[in-house]
Amino acid sequence: QMSKSTGNFLTLTQAVDKFSADGMRLALADAGDTVEDANFVEAMADAGILRLYTWVEWVKEMIANRDSLRSGPANTFNDRVFASEMNAGLMKTDQNYEK
Repeated sequence: QMSKSTGNFLTLTQAVDKFSADGMRLALADAGDTVEDANFVEAMADAGILRLYTWVEWVKEMIANRDSLRSGPANTFNDRVFASEMNAGLMKTDQNYEK
């Protein structure tokens, strides 16, 4: 956690240099999600950078292997379950925003 009182303090420039802008966005988005004081946790920023790196590597792999991916109509059982779950999530989101 980052705190001036414990001597664990970074300026925004230092934090972005250390964790990258995207790493900071992820860590700051996670800070303050509860009713407790919002604290920047360095472990969360480190984990965010690793997740971003893993995601970028996965995207590169998918692009490289796109010719071997399935094509055709999305009408298998798993396709229908996925579409149903996505639609249910959209309906929940719409209901929350209508209030």
